[in-house]
Amino acid sequence: MKHNTSGEVISPGQTVTSGDEFTVHYTRIRFLRRLTVDFCPTDLIYVIWLFFVVAAWNWNVWLIPVRWAFPYQTSENIHLWLLADYTCDLIYIIDILVFQPRLQFVRGGDIVVSRNETTNNFDFISLFPLEVFYYFTGVNSLLRFPRLLKVRSFLCFVHNLCPVAVLVFLMLFLFLYVRVIRTSMYLLYSLHINACLFYWGSDYEGLGSTKWVYNGKGNAYIRCYYFAVKTLITIGGLPDPTTVFEICFQLINYFVGVFAFSIMIGQMRDVVGAATAGENYYRACMDSTVKYMTSYNIPREVQNRIKTWYDYTWKSQGMLDEQELLIQLPTKMRLDIAVDVNYAIVSKVALFQGCDRQMVFDMLTRLKSVVYLPGDFVCKKVRTHLSSRRRCY
Repeated sequence: MKHNTSGEVISPGQTVTSGDEFTVHYTRIRFLRRLTVDFCPTDLIYVIWLFFVVAAWNWNVWLIPVRWAFPYQTSENIHLWLLADYTCDLIYIIDILVFQPRLQFVRGGDIVVSRNETTNNFDFISLFPLEVFYYFTGVNSLLRFPRLLKVRSFLCFVHNLCPVAVLVFLMLFLFLYVRVIRTSMYLLYSLHINACLFYWGSDYEGLGSTKWVYNGKGNAYIRCYYFAVKTLITIGGLPDPTTVFEICFQLINYFVGVFAFSIMIGQMRDVVGAATAGENYYRACMDSTVKYMTSYNIPREVQNRIKTWYDYTWKSQGMLDEQELLIQLPTKMRLDIAVDVNYAIVSKVALFQGCDRQMVFDMLTRLKSVVYLPGDFVCKKVRTHLSSRRRCY
């Protein structure tokens, strides 16, 4: 006779599923059921899938210009390029047929899940089959240009990356640095396109035909990228163009470079300013408080405790007054947050255990979180001989 972990008798031929196997099986069932329902754009499973879509989109965005301009696509490795291309196309197809029909969106304050409505957001244009012209032109990467039109998935991924962060410090890190990284990638991509155009122009004029064009020595991409950096960022120190084509190309480069680089610098300044606005506000409040205490000769011990309170509150909450965030929310949302944060604590207080539930909810919306340091005087309980009420001073 055999027994399972709970002591039950197992008859011969009976199949027993262990706890771990049952958990794995149940998780798989939940995952498969999750694929058949609608997705919110901030769902973790959808953001993970967007990562693969964005990876396929980046393959097309970065390598289509390289394969068009540089001689990296040859008859010996063409099968590897096509394998990667069609793998990315498969990811696009799965996204359009499986995920996008189940993607919810909000219109007029209502969540829309109707298939007739969600299909309007399909980006079929990104799979427009221009590859049929391979039969006439050969494998030309420019015919895959429609794959670049799936930029909406990239923007959606960047926008929804922060809300899925389960840790507060990870969410803050993503919020502060994703926009900086994105802006930097825009600048690098502009230089990347300019490098491809410079090699194409050099090949059009003839490699090494003049001092201005690429001379064909060394790594072609690195040397052309170096030219793009010096041109778009207007560093200078380049050979003077000689032909009409070279002069026009250089003029357009300088013109676009001045505007593109100034826009990037302005965006970077705004991103860094927005990322540090909260800390600057904290520093300003703390400096004003210290100046006030110094002008009134507040004792040094009290000043140190106030500085400690500022430092602890900022490090623990990332803000000085959480009410500044909640005041912009509708009353219903403020109530939901207050219930989730404070109801479990307030319900344990004997004074409120016999109160009406709705009254407690109304009171929660008026509570204000206050941080006290160890040893701070909070309140004093006084019990009178006529009443059992507790008064706080």
